[in-house]
Amino acid sequence: MHKSTGNGPKYSVTAHLLRLLESIASLKTKIELSTVSVAWVPTLAKEAFARTAHSSTAIEGNPLSLKEVRMLAEGAGLPHAKPKHIEEVTNYFAALKFISEHGNKRSITAEDVLKIHSIIGKDVLDRGPLGAYRDYQVYVGSHIPSKAKDVERLMEDLFEWLNKRGQALPAVFSSAILHYQFENIHPFGDGNGRTGRLLAMWELYRRKFDTHHIFSVDEVFLENRQRYYNALDIVRKENEDLTSWLEFSAEAVELTLERVLSRIGAVRISQKKVAITLSLKQERLLNFLQTGPLGIREIQEQLDVTKQGAHFLLKPFLENGLIKRVGGHKTGKYTLV
Repeated sequence: MHKSTGNGPKYSVTAHLLRLLESIASLKTKIELSTVSVAWVPTLAKEAFARTAHSSTAIEGNPLSLKEVRMLAEGAGLPHAKPKHIEEVTNYFAALKFISEHGNKRSITAEDVLKIHSIIGKDVLDRGPLGAYRDYQVYVGSHIPSKAKDVERLMEDLFEWLNKRGQALPAVFSSAILHYQFENIHPFGDGNGRTGRLLAMWELYRRKFDTHHIFSVDEVFLENRQRYYNALDIVRKENEDLTSWLEFSAEAVELTLERVLSRIGAVRISQKKVAITLSLKQERLLNFLQTGPLGIREIQEQLDVTKQGAHFLLKPFLENGLIKRVGGHKTGKYTLV
């Protein structure tokens, strides 16, 4: 087990983390090969932006559904929604646009973070100031963040680490450490969660981890919201040892990449003008089939479904010629067309 040294973040590189990094690298390569020279990337990026905006604002209590967020992304109105809820999402879209346009920026600075905060918080913050560090103490559950007088110095220390030593780490690590340290400092009166998740994503963009901007890690955070909060709390209970947080973050990235592979298959479906709404199990099925043909028993085991359930999941794909069965009666397997 490798332990970090020096005065930087404290963590251990466990066997689990090494396995996750290997799996992430493999999935990332498959995605890059799948998206080369295809017209699907804009569709995938648009979907990822909608999922990210929905998830990150929903974590903070925004009630709009993913469908409604997609409608806002298309420019449609939501006459029955509260203006603040709409504004929170449209602000987040603007912030996503900002980090996408600056995906190649070599360093993240205080000015950048204050700019992001001013974008996400426009007309929606419960507590100010907007686009400036707080000048009062805040409390987050049982956690007491840094004193206001120390915030600016701590943030400068974080940028100093991130832009220098942090760049020697895997992108998944530097992104996760930035995410935790930002939330631990809690530099703003309101909007820290959304800003911190945007910074973590921006670090992945800057490190060329998500060059097409088609990943939505925040979607996994939303689905595991209590575990997400607990993972942050555990670091504080373990004397600022980030190991468990790095493992949680890497698991979220791994699941995100698995879903991206599945959604690449889903875009193939939409390009063929086949109207299929995919369940999560069908997304996983497409992901598994990316690796090669599977028999019915293998599908049952992978998806934890009955034989009847496996056939039910396969049916729309078979009917529309997107998956075919090959081989003999007893040895037949299913494969992507």
